[in-house]
Amino acid sequence: MSDSEPLELEATRRRLTGKQADTVDKLTGTALRVLAREGFARMTIRMVAAEAGVAAATAYTYFSSKEHLVAEIFWRRLRTAPVTDGDDPDPVAGTIAELRTIALLVADEQELSGAVTHALLGRDPDVRHLRARIGLEIRTRLTRALGPAADPELVEALELVYAGALVRAGMGYESYADIADRIERAALRILRAA
Repeated sequence: MSDSEPLELEATRRRLTGKQADTVDKLTGTALRVLAREGFARMTIRMVAAEAGVAAATAYTYFSSKEHLVAEIFWRRLRTAPVTDGDDPDPVAGTIAELRTIALLVADEQELSGAVTHALLGRDPDVRHLRARIGLEIRTRLTRALGPAADPELVEALELVYAGALVRAGMGYESYADIADRIERAALRILRAA
């Protein structure tokens, strides 16, 4: 993530009116159903738009690619996931809870979890923007969970554990539920060593 990239409040390609936000909600909700039914490889923006009752051209004004659409779904899940308040007397427990929450955001949805990994590795500029925002959100959550004296190198090590574990799950080596346990064990080792 580059410090020079501005991170606006809207994750989609432009600011949204209420009606536009409803359209984006409709597209993201429909994408989940299409993804579950068709899989990521077969899903298209046109397919999602048709099922949502939205013109394909309209869908493309919000989402540049199916990767962008899936990244937006993950971003929305992350932004609405419970946050550790940082007041836990045991910052290790709070940090582990935060990592587990993030790791399990898509664990129960096999097609979505694989699609998220694929999408977030994409080169689409809109995906890069969301990837930067997701990374910043995860960093903020980990820093908050660790407390005011959070060591930036420790936060980075935990970010690497999380990212590497999710790529491993996305490649099909382990389920997302199992990978959450692996993240916890690896993070505990790092946190106890710190």
